Amino acid sequence: MSARPICKDPSGGRLATPSCRHMSEEKLTVLPTGRSHLTTELFKGIAAVLLCFYAATHIPVIGFFVSLLIPPLVLFHRLRFGRRIGAVVPVVSGAVMTAALDGASFEMLFFFELMVLGFVLGEMFEKNLSIERTVIQACAVVTASGAACLIVYSGFAGTDPMAMVSAYVDRNLQMTVALYQSIGLSEEMLKTISESLEMIRDILVHILPALVIASVLFATWAALIISKPLTRRYGLLYPDFGRLNLWKAPDVLVWGVIGGGIALLIPVSVLRMAGANVLIVLMTVYFFSGIAIVSYYLEKKRFPLFFRVCVYSFIALQQIVFFLVIGIGFFDTWLNFRKLETYKE
Repeated sequence: MSARPICKDPSGGRLATPSCRHMSEEKLTVLPTGRSHLTTELFKGIAAVLLCFYAATHIPVIGFFVSLLIPPLVLFHRLRFGRRIGAVVPVVSGAVMTAALDGASFEMLFFFELMVLGFVLGEMFEKNLSIERTVIQACAVVTASGAACLIVYSGFAGTDPMAMVSAYVDRNLQMTVALYQSIGLSEEMLKTISESLEMIRDILVHILPALVIASVLFATWAALIISKPLTRRYGLLYPDFGRLNLWKAPDVLVWGVIGGGIALLIPVSVLRMAGANVLIVLMTVYFFSGIAIVSYYLEKKRFPLFFRVCVYSFIALQQIVFFLVIGIGFFDTWLNFRKLETYKE
């Protein structure tokens, strides 16, 4: 079985960007041309995606983080085998997931969007855009496709999209109360939570757009981080985004925070919910800026990998520290923790 070195441009095999052209010969991916080997590699990709899907649906909490591996896996096969052949992985995986979940559902929509994200990122990589444009365009496509799927599905079900979302949120809140009851929460606390369910449901439904956008942003950020060493290992295309731990949120976003904060103070429910949505999205952006600062100093001080993993895990599990990182990203607008101008000079 013959093999040939390829610096992959998924749409046609050509060298897509200068960074790809300048790859050293030993880093070029060697892809066997045999059909049996291609089938084997695609099968491995499908199996890996389905394994993440199984973990996400059967392992509480940890399963969610495992599901974040789905976009990098789809992205990897999109870059390695091209648009047409690489699409086999998400298409077949999606069909198996749909059968396992007994048809269309919100859970299926979640996994569908993760696979769409990975595939779209592959398209964005070919365009060699900046990090900001890559993330924004990928998130826009994923969010729009998710909204379209929801509208179409609700149309076939003969119900209003908002009513369907409200029923889904209510069902999950009921499951949460049942979980609290099973772990022995006091009757008084259960009663308080049960009496507040309607208010909690209404709030969650109204801030759902921001929660969706924040989730897509987080999944995109994780995919970019995870896929970088994977693409380099196989000599695949990865845009030159520069050092991501030097990234800083645009200063103009401060006005969005101010506007969102003012909207929360106005006693009009529509404005309050709009302000809450704006603040949630911007908090996500400032988290990325804050975690970049944390990464910068961990790298600068040359802490070992194990210590870095412990720090990131602590940030993910401790809400107070999580919000502290957001605050660091926000105040970096004025304090310039990394002294970026000095670094550039």
